[in-house]
Amino acid sequence: MDSAAVDRFEASRGRLASLAYRLLGSAADAEDAVQDAFLRWQAADRDRIEVPEAWLTKVVTHLCLDRLRSAQARHERVAGAWLPEPLLDGDPMLGPADTFEQRESVSLAVLTLLERLSPVERAVYVLREAFSYGHAEIAGILDITVSASQQHAHRARIRVSAERRRGGETDPASARRVVEEFLAAAMSGRTERLVELLTDDVTAVSDGAGLAKRLLRYKTRERVASYVRAGFRPTPAKRRLAGGSPALHVGVVNGSPAVLAVIDGRVVGAVAFEVSDGKVAFLSGIAAAHRLVRVNEVWRQHEPDAPVIKAW
Repeated sequence: MDSAAVDRFEASRGRLASLAYRLLGSAADAEDAVQDAFLRWQAADRDRIEVPEAWLTKVVTHLCLDRLRSAQARHERVAGAWLPEPLLDGDPMLGPADTFEQRESVSLAVLTLLERLSPVERAVYVLREAFSYGHAEIAGILDITVSASQQHAHRARIRVSAERRRGGETDPASARRVVEEFLAAAMSGRTERLVELLTDDVTAVSDGAGLAKRLLRYKTRERVASYVRAGFRPTPAKRRLAGGSPALHVGVVNGSPAVLAVIDGRVVGAVAFEVSDGKVAFLSGIAAAHRLVRVNEVWRQHEPDAPVIKAW
């Protein structure tokens, strides 16, 4: 393959990776899908491909659909142990973030909700909401009719919006202040203040540091507050599990404010928050090492802000 063909693919790599990540919710799987697309691009009769970007988009989308439909993926996701892989602010895999819809489509809350859609509904939703494809284009990518694309998009939006029930976009500075106040309340043991900072329909999910076979899910303000208070309470056992006493940083994960636990430059845990109308509406706690590989790759490339808590 000549250098021009390689350059043409590389020019699309970032967009393809962000598409694959939204479809799969996994940075590692997204990278695999893009690499498989490169191999197909390498083997293709490129002189017969009129619009390379459209061809590559279709290939990556179908590779992702194959993964979503695979027996292994169905087992992992139905078994209740699946959780989106977090990405730090500045990660190019987050892709377009010019509109509210694009930013929302990559939030951990929405990626979690997309698991309830069929693979085709998920693909239509992502192509439409995050990449602004028209229904005629989506129909060509997915080999369906325009009316089918419209129906899939309608069903997907209804199912996602029914679970969201949130206000408009929150100012990042305001969201950070809410998270800092929330962290202070959690560390002080003021459970009643935690409850006040939660929406009535708050939801929290956690991978239990990878020790639980299924995700831990909490609803109601009281249960979520108790989970958060217990989770942020430092103990010798937790420090042994983490490998030391981490510093706590406030950062941005998938466009939302987050608390990151860091030991010797390594992120060992992350809690991402979605803030709505000045309160926390969704929390996602992630501490399994295999879900933090990409986070650590990006973390090492940037100089972090000073921690809000030097030693937890």
